[in-house]
Amino acid sequence: MEEELDLYKTLSGKSRGLYKDKGSKFISFAYPVISTEEIKEILLILKKEYYDARHICYAYVLGSDRKDFRAVDDGEPSSTAGKPILGQINSHELTNVVIFVIRYFGGTKLGVPGLINAYKKAALDAISNNVIEDKTVDVYFKISFDYLKMNDVMKLIKDHNLIMNNQEFNNLCSIDLKIRKSEYSLIKSKIEKIGEIVIDNITIS
Repeated sequence: MEEELDLYKTLSGKSRGLYKDKGSKFISFAYPVISTEEIKEILLILKKEYYDARHICYAYVLGSDRKDFRAVDDGEPSSTAGKPILGQINSHELTNVVIFVIRYFGGTKLGVPGLINAYKKAALDAISNNVIEDKTVDVYFKISFDYLKMNDVMKLIKDHNLIMNNQEFNNLCSIDLKIRKSEYSLIKSKIEKIGEIVIDNITIS
């Protein structure tokens, strides 16, 4: 159903986690993000701060449909780092999230099962130290209309609890609005029934 597609789980802020095994230390960081550009910026900061770390592995999921994802092993044996991190993101049904795990080698090899467990536990600790919240996919749009339509427009906004941002009231008025994606079609049809209202600047996030 459309109502389900416009609701997703993400993290409320940045958090840190830690897991240790046989001298190796796995420091994890979880962040809410909305783009790969953000992820690249965070990675550069972590590489600068933890320049002496053996590996900085990570995974992310983006988009309300959770279709944009990636897992990076950063030199660890294939699928022993990025994949278990991604597994924790998926098991908590999160999106718009990236988790980095920074490894300092302790001198004793952990083997494939040990690595998978360590990256999984480190990622889980970062999630556990955060807050999971529900967010809606929203449509942002602008309406422009003659001042004579003001009463009809304001009644619509009040009746449907539309969120107003920027507004300008002259002979030609304009208001920036926000509405949940699943409700946009209904609002659009009601705006069109009022008539002589231009809808533009439509973005979804």
